Amino acid sequence: MMSPGQILILASLAANAVLGWAYLGQRDETATARADLRGIEGQRDGARQAASACSDATEALRELADRRAAAAAPAREAAANTARNLAQRADHFLGLKPRAPADQCASMQALGDEWLQGRDKP
Repeated sequence: MMSPGQILILASLAANAVLGWAYLGQRDETATARADLRGIEGQRDGARQAASACSDATEALRELADRRAAAAAPAREAAANTARNLAQRADHFLGLKPRAPADQCASMQALGDEWLQGRDKP
């Protein structure tokens, strides 16, 4: 038979074994969680680097677009002036009365001849 002291010692040993087992399990879970956290932090840092690289590339594209817009401004202005002149000419010709109201063909030929006289010569 066991004495009460021996029973208390056995109970204490059993409780310590259970606590030790729980501690080791918790330690392993904590180590796994920390490893996962480091992985997440690495992913976060990688995402930040990618976002920074994307922002830098976007800024470079914006600067390139600004330079190209400035370089193309004179050509756009010249094209707008040419279009304005052509529109005025078209309005002039569309506002003319037919030369021969009874003969649409003759009127169109006269209009074409006048337009050709006003064309720039190469």
